[in-house]
Amino acid sequence: MLPLDKDLQKPKNSIKEFKEISLRVLNYFPNVISNSEEKGDYLILSSNQAGNLKYVRPINRRLFITEPETFSNSVELLNNVLLKIKNKEDVTDEEKLTIDKVVYTIQQSIGAGLDLLVNPNSARKHVGNRFEELIRVVFTEIGISNSKIVLQIPYETDEGTKTYKCENDLVISPYNEVKSTSQSLDEKEVVVSIKTTSKDRMGKMFIDKLLLERFVKHPQKVIGIFLNDVQRKEENNIGFTLVSGLFMVYTEFLTKLEGVYYLDPPPSALKSPYNVYISTFSELLTGKLNELLAS
Repeated sequence: MLPLDKDLQKPKNSIKEFKEISLRVLNYFPNVISNSEEKGDYLILSSNQAGNLKYVRPINRRLFITEPETFSNSVELLNNVLLKIKNKEDVTDEEKLTIDKVVYTIQQSIGAGLDLLVNPNSARKHVGNRFEELIRVVFTEIGISNSKIVLQIPYETDEGTKTYKCENDLVISPYNEVKSTSQSLDEKEVVVSIKTTSKDRMGKMFIDKLLLERFVKHPQKVIGIFLNDVQRKEENNIGFTLVSGLFMVYTEFLTKLEGVYYLDPPPSALKSPYNVYISTFSELLTGKLNELLAS
Protein backbone atom coordinates (compact mmCIF):
# COMPACT_ATOMS: atom_id res chain seq x y z
CA MET A 1 0.00 0.00 0.00
CA LEU A 2 1.22 3.48 -0.87
CA PRO A 3 2.10 5.84 2.00
CA LEU A 4 -0.87 8.11 2.71
CA ASP A 5 0.80 11.26 1.37
CA LYS A 6 1.55 9.52 -1.97
CA ASP A 7 -1.92 7.98 -2.14
CA LEU A 8 -3.53 11.42 -1.72
CA GLN A 9 -1.55 12.64 -4.75
CA LYS A 10 -2.54 9.70 -6.94
CA PRO A 11 -5.48 10.13 -9.38
CA LYS A 12 -8.71 8.37 -8.38
CA ASN A 13 -11.12 6.80 -10.86
CA SER A 14 -14.01 5.26 -8.93
CA ILE A 15 -16.22 5.72 -5.88
CA LYS A 16 -14.44 2.71 -4.38
CA GLU A 17 -11.03 4.39 -4.68
CA PHE A 18 -12.37 7.63 -3.21
CA LYS A 19 -13.95 5.70 -0.34
CA GLU A 20 -10.68 3.96 0.46
CA ILE A 21 -8.55 7.11 0.54
CA SER A 22 -11.17 8.93 2.63
CA LEU A 23 -11.26 6.11 5.18
CA ARG A 24 -7.48 6.25 5.45
CA VAL A 25 -7.66 9.96 6.32
CA LEU A 26 -10.57 9.54 8.76
CA ASN A 27 -8.65 6.84 10.59
CA TYR A 28 -5.50 8.99 10.53
CA PHE A 29 -7.18 12.06 12.06
CA PRO A 30 -7.36 10.89 15.70
CA ASN A 31 -3.59 10.31 15.69
CA VAL A 32 -2.64 13.82 14.59
CA ILE A 33 -5.42 16.35 15.32
CA SER A 34 -4.45 18.09 18.55
CA ASN A 35 -6.99 20.92 18.65
CA SER A 36 -10.54 21.51 17.42
CA GLU A 37 -12.49 24.78 17.66
CA GLU A 38 -16.06 25.45 16.59
CA LYS A 39 -16.89 28.58 14.65
CA GLY A 40 -20.55 28.58 13.68
CA ASP A 41 -21.16 25.50 11.53
CA TYR A 42 -17.43 25.01 11.02
CA LEU A 43 -14.59 23.22 12.75
CA ILE A 44 -11.10 24.67 12.75
CA LEU A 45 -8.75 21.74 13.23
CA SER A 46 -5.02 21.88 13.82
CA SER A 47 -2.15 19.50 14.35
CA ASN A 48 0.91 20.21 16.45
CA GLN A 49 3.48 17.49 15.93
CA ALA A 50 6.94 18.07 17.39
CA GLY A 51 6.39 21.83 17.38
CA ASN A 52 5.21 21.84 13.75
CA LEU A 53 1.76 23.53 13.74
CA LYS A 54 -0.48 22.85 10.75
CA TYR A 55 -4.06 23.96 10.17
CA VAL A 56 -6.73 22.04 8.27
CA ARG A 57 -9.15 23.86 5.92
CA PRO A 58 -12.47 24.73 7.67
CA ILE A 59 -14.77 21.71 7.89
CA ASN A 60 -18.56 22.05 7.85
CA ARG A 61 -19.64 19.85 10.75
CA ARG A 62 -23.21 19.60 9.37
CA LEU A 63 -21.87 17.89 6.24
CA PHE A 64 -18.64 16.17 7.24
CA ILE A 65 -18.95 12.55 8.41
CA THR A 66 -16.23 11.99 11.00
CA GLU A 67 -16.79 8.34 11.99
CA PRO A 68 -15.20 5.85 9.56
CA GLU A 69 -17.95 3.25 10.01
CA THR A 70 -20.72 5.80 9.48
CA PHE A 71 -18.91 7.12 6.42
CA SER A 72 -18.49 3.63 4.99
CA ASN A 73 -22.22 2.93 5.40
CA SER A 74 -23.06 6.31 3.89
CA VAL A 75 -21.00 5.54 0.77
CA GLU A 76 -23.15 2.46 0.22
CA LEU A 77 -26.23 4.65 0.54
CA LEU A 78 -24.70 7.05 -1.98
CA ASN A 79 -24.17 4.21 -4.45
CA ASN A 80 -27.85 3.30 -4.12
CA VAL A 81 -28.95 6.91 -4.63
CA LEU A 82 -26.76 7.32 -7.71
CA LEU A 83 -28.29 4.15 -9.14
CA LYS A 84 -31.77 5.57 -8.52
CA ILE A 85 -30.82 8.74 -10.38
CA LYS A 86 -29.43 6.67 -13.25
CA ASN A 87 -32.73 4.76 -13.41
CA LYS A 88 -34.66 8.06 -13.28
CA GLU A 89 -36.34 7.18 -9.98
CA ASP A 90 -37.48 9.79 -7.47
CA VAL A 91 -35.00 10.79 -4.77
CA THR A 92 -36.00 11.92 -1.28
CA ASP A 93 -34.69 15.00 0.54
CA GLU A 94 -32.79 12.70 2.89
CA GLU A 95 -31.14 11.00 -0.08
CA LYS A 96 -30.20 14.39 -1.53
CA LEU A 97 -28.49 15.22 1.75
CA THR A 98 -26.61 11.91 1.51
CA ILE A 99 -25.22 12.98 -1.85
CA ASP A 100 -23.97 16.31 -0.54
CA LYS A 101 -22.59 14.88 2.72
CA VAL A 102 -20.71 11.95 1.22
CA VAL A 103 -19.22 13.85 -1.73
CA TYR A 104 -18.30 16.72 0.63
CA THR A 105 -16.70 14.31 3.13
CA ILE A 106 -14.67 12.62 0.40
CA GLN A 107 -13.32 15.89 -0.95
CA GLN A 108 -12.67 17.51 2.42
CA SER A 109 -10.97 14.45 3.86
CA ILE A 110 -8.62 14.46 0.86
CA GLY A 111 -8.06 18.20 1.28
CA ALA A 112 -7.42 17.84 5.01
CA GLY A 113 -5.00 14.97 4.44
CA LEU A 114 -3.09 17.03 1.90
CA ASP A 115 -3.05 20.01 4.31
CA LEU A 116 -1.37 17.84 6.93
CA LEU A 117 1.00 15.81 4.80
CA VAL A 118 1.96 17.64 1.60
CA ASN A 119 3.71 20.89 0.70
CA PRO A 120 1.03 23.62 0.37
CA ASN A 121 1.81 24.48 -3.27
CA SER A 122 1.61 20.86 -4.33
CA ALA A 123 -1.43 20.28 -2.11
CA ARG A 124 -3.46 23.00 -3.85
CA LYS A 125 -2.94 21.39 -7.24
CA HIS A 126 -3.87 17.93 -6.01
CA VAL A 127 -6.95 19.15 -4.13
CA GLY A 128 -8.26 20.62 -7.39
CA ASN A 129 -7.37 17.53 -9.43
CA ARG A 130 -9.10 15.15 -7.01
CA PHE A 131 -12.22 17.35 -7.04
CA GLU A 132 -12.41 17.24 -10.83
CA GLU A 133 -11.94 13.47 -10.76
CA LEU A 134 -14.61 13.07 -8.07
CA ILE A 135 -17.23 15.06 -9.98
CA ARG A 136 -16.44 13.16 -13.20
CA VAL A 137 -16.85 9.85 -11.38
CA VAL A 138 -20.26 10.93 -10.01
CA PHE A 139 -21.50 11.90 -13.49
CA THR A 140 -20.27 8.58 -14.86
CA GLU A 141 -22.02 6.66 -12.07
CA ILE A 142 -25.39 8.23 -12.98
CA GLY A 143 -24.91 7.36 -16.64
CA ILE A 144 -24.00 10.81 -17.97
CA SER A 145 -21.44 10.79 -20.80
CA ASN A 146 -18.62 13.20 -20.06
CA SER A 147 -15.19 14.19 -21.29
CA LYS A 148 -12.52 16.82 -20.68
CA ILE A 149 -12.35 18.99 -23.81
CA VAL A 150 -9.59 21.45 -24.73
CA LEU A 151 -10.96 23.78 -27.37
CA GLN A 152 -8.35 24.95 -29.87
CA ILE A 153 -9.09 28.58 -30.79
CA PRO A 154 -6.95 29.96 -33.65
CA TYR A 155 -5.92 33.61 -33.81
CA GLU A 156 -3.72 35.62 -36.16
CA THR A 157 -0.39 37.23 -35.26
CA ASP A 158 2.51 38.80 -37.19
CA GLU A 159 4.15 35.38 -37.01
CA GLY A 160 1.12 33.62 -38.50
CA THR A 161 -1.76 31.66 -37.01
CA LYS A 162 -1.39 30.60 -33.39
CA THR A 163 -3.74 28.64 -31.15
CA TYR A 164 -5.21 29.49 -27.77
CA LYS A 165 -6.09 26.39 -25.76
CA CYS A 166 -9.35 26.95 -23.90
CA GLU A 167 -9.42 24.17 -21.32
CA ASN A 168 -12.87 23.08 -20.18
CA ASP A 169 -12.85 21.01 -16.99
CA LEU A 170 -15.67 18.81 -18.24
CA VAL A 171 -18.32 18.58 -20.94
CA ILE A 172 -21.42 16.53 -20.11
CA SER A 173 -23.69 15.16 -22.79
CA PRO A 174 -27.22 13.85 -23.40
CA TYR A 175 -25.77 11.45 -25.99
CA ASN A 176 -24.13 8.05 -25.49
CA GLU A 177 -20.80 9.71 -26.30
CA VAL A 178 -19.66 13.32 -26.07
CA LYS A 179 -19.89 14.96 -29.51
CA SER A 180 -17.89 18.09 -28.72
CA THR A 181 -14.34 18.15 -30.07
CA SER A 182 -11.26 20.34 -29.88
CA GLN A 183 -12.70 22.34 -32.80
CA SER A 184 -16.37 22.64 -31.83
CA LEU A 185 -18.86 22.30 -28.99
CA ASP A 186 -22.24 20.61 -29.41
CA GLU A 187 -25.09 22.97 -28.59
CA LYS A 188 -26.95 20.38 -26.50
CA GLU A 189 -23.93 19.58 -24.35
CA VAL A 190 -22.99 21.47 -21.19
CA VAL A 191 -19.59 22.91 -20.32
CA VAL A 192 -18.85 22.39 -16.61
CA SER A 193 -16.34 24.46 -14.65
CA ILE A 194 -15.24 22.46 -11.58
CA LYS A 195 -13.40 24.41 -8.88
CA THR A 196 -13.00 23.96 -5.14
CA THR A 197 -13.83 27.66 -4.63
CA SER A 198 -15.12 30.58 -6.68
CA LYS A 199 -12.52 32.90 -5.15
CA ASP A 200 -10.64 34.60 -8.02
CA ARG A 201 -12.37 32.24 -10.46
CA MET A 202 -16.03 33.29 -10.68
CA GLY A 203 -15.40 35.94 -13.33
CA LYS A 204 -13.54 33.49 -15.58
CA MET A 205 -16.69 31.38 -16.01
CA PHE A 206 -18.66 34.32 -17.37
CA ILE A 207 -15.81 35.38 -19.67
CA ASP A 208 -15.34 31.79 -20.88
CA LYS A 209 -19.04 31.52 -21.73
CA LEU A 210 -18.85 34.70 -23.82
CA LEU A 211 -15.65 33.52 -25.50
CA LEU A 212 -17.01 30.05 -26.25
CA GLU A 213 -20.22 31.40 -27.74
CA ARG A 214 -18.32 33.82 -29.96
CA PHE A 215 -16.06 31.04 -31.22
CA VAL A 216 -18.63 28.25 -31.75
CA LYS A 217 -21.24 30.76 -33.03
CA HIS A 218 -24.17 29.39 -31.05
CA PRO A 219 -25.53 29.61 -27.47
CA GLN A 220 -23.48 27.41 -25.16
CA LYS A 221 -24.68 26.09 -21.82
CA VAL A 222 -22.15 26.64 -19.00
CA ILE A 223 -22.47 25.72 -15.33
CA GLY A 224 -20.14 25.92 -12.34
CA ILE A 225 -19.64 23.35 -9.60
CA PHE A 226 -17.87 24.52 -6.44
CA LEU A 227 -16.98 22.78 -3.20
CA ASN A 228 -17.37 25.85 -0.97
CA ASP A 229 -16.47 29.50 -0.47
CA VAL A 230 -15.07 29.57 3.05
CA GLN A 231 -11.54 30.01 4.33
CA ARG A 232 -9.76 30.24 7.67
CA LYS A 233 -8.99 33.73 8.98
CA GLU A 234 -6.13 34.05 11.46
CA GLU A 235 -6.07 31.17 13.94
CA ASN A 236 -9.66 30.65 14.99
CA ASN A 237 -12.01 32.38 12.60
CA ILE A 238 -13.53 31.91 9.16
CA GLY A 239 -14.61 34.15 6.30
CA PHE A 240 -16.80 33.60 3.26
CA THR A 241 -15.27 34.43 -0.11
CA LEU A 242 -18.25 34.53 -2.48
CA VAL A 243 -18.46 38.10 -3.83
CA SER A 244 -22.22 37.93 -4.25
CA GLY A 245 -22.64 41.48 -5.54
CA LEU A 246 -20.10 40.89 -8.28
CA PHE A 247 -21.85 37.64 -9.20
CA MET A 248 -25.10 39.54 -9.76
CA VAL A 249 -23.33 42.27 -11.78
CA TYR A 250 -21.77 39.64 -14.05
CA THR A 251 -25.17 37.96 -14.38
CA GLU A 252 -27.00 41.17 -15.23
CA PHE A 253 -24.43 42.85 -17.47
CA LEU A 254 -22.22 40.11 -18.97
CA THR A 255 -24.17 36.90 -19.46
CA LYS A 256 -26.26 34.40 -17.51
CA LEU A 257 -24.82 31.03 -16.60
CA GLU A 258 -27.10 28.00 -16.63
CA GLY A 259 -26.46 27.49 -12.92
CA VAL A 260 -23.90 27.42 -10.12
CA TYR A 261 -23.91 24.50 -7.68
CA TYR A 262 -22.18 24.07 -4.31
CA LEU A 263 -21.62 21.14 -2.01
CA ASP A 264 -21.32 23.65 0.86
CA PRO A 265 -23.01 26.89 -0.23
CA PRO A 266 -22.06 30.11 1.58
CA PRO A 267 -24.97 31.60 3.55
CA SER A 268 -25.71 34.39 1.05
CA ALA A 269 -25.91 31.99 -1.89
CA LEU A 270 -29.25 30.51 -0.84
CA LYS A 271 -30.94 33.88 -0.21
CA SER A 272 -32.81 35.98 -2.77
CA PRO A 273 -31.84 36.95 -5.45
CA TYR A 274 -28.83 34.63 -5.57
CA ASN A 275 -30.87 31.46 -5.03
CA VAL A 276 -32.40 31.92 -8.48
CA TYR A 277 -28.99 31.04 -9.93
CA ILE A 278 -27.22 29.13 -7.13
CA SER A 279 -28.20 25.80 -5.57
CA THR A 280 -26.75 22.61 -4.09
CA PHE A 281 -24.91 19.88 -5.98
CA SER A 282 -27.61 17.36 -5.11
CA GLU A 283 -30.26 19.60 -6.68
CA LEU A 284 -28.24 19.57 -9.90
CA LEU A 285 -28.10 15.77 -9.97
CA THR A 286 -31.72 15.19 -9.04
CA GLY A 287 -33.51 17.97 -10.89
CA LYS A 288 -31.77 20.57 -13.00
CA LEU A 289 -29.53 18.12 -14.88
CA ASN A 290 -32.35 16.54 -16.88
CA GLU A 291 -33.62 19.99 -17.87
CA LEU A 292 -30.14 21.10 -18.94
CA LEU A 293 -29.48 18.07 -21.09
CA ALA A 294 -32.98 17.96 -22.60
CA SER A 295 -33.02 21.56 -23.85
